[in-house]
Amino acid sequence: MVVPKKAAFAYEESRLKRLQENKRRMEELNLNKLAQSLRPSPKPSPMKKTKTKVPLDLIPVRRSSRVSDKPAPNYKEIGFESLGIARRSYVRRDLLNRVYASDGDRMDALERAEALEQGLDKEFPSFVKPMLQSHVTGGFWLGLPVQFCKAHLPRHDEMITLVDENGEESVTKYLSLKTGLSGGWRGFALMHDLVDGDALVFQLIEPTTFKVTYTKQNLLCANLVFLFSFSMTIMYSLHSSLSIRPFFIFSVKIGKF
Repeated sequence: MVVPKKAAFAYEESRLKRLQENKRRMEELNLNKLAQSLRPSPKPSPMKKTKTKVPLDLIPVRRSSRVSDKPAPNYKEIGFESLGIARRSYVRRDLLNRVYASDGDRMDALERAEALEQGLDKEFPSFVKPMLQSHVTGGFWLGLPVQFCKAHLPRHDEMITLVDENGEESVTKYLSLKTGLSGGWRGFALMHDLVDGDALVFQLIEPTTFKVTYTKQNLLCANLVFLFSFSMTIMYSLHSSLSIRPFFIFSVKIGKF
């Protein structure tokens, strides 16, 4: 139902007249002032009392009845002397004394190791491992053949014993995921003076025990090759620094001794 505009205007006009009439009557009766006087006056908030700060004692509270009667500990900074923990000592191999095997010496040691493996009892599995610089100097990590490890060694990390030709035992740490020997292998390599080019025969005589025999490469020839290459490097560096061209050329051929 739509209200006519005239009726709506008349209603609004009468409403405003009533509001003005009511306002005039309230002013005559001072009702506005009476309503304001009845409102409670805001009370001033009392000032908070400041608590005196008690100096804290840097001592933990003893809550246990067993230690409540004991004197409080005294925590003072005092100097201490080093306990002098002994560190593991070892002999560092001089890098200048490294042995660099030639291809011929490396192959000769490998062939002799393979011939040695052929004479072993076939009941015990075995393999031949030629030595590199990372096996005997610096890294001291020996990776084993993956297929051999999967077929004969434990599937978890285990301590493996290496027994040399004299019956001396060395305990090493075998890492199954990396299929190699880590801790303990360094001591075995240093004890037997293993160098680059040597070849080792590993024979698994027990589930966690290897019998290790090795063939040494020709150290004399390897040392001569190393000394020659080292001296030529120094000579070339001196000539380069002094801007002097060498006036001689020579070649050396070293065979197996």
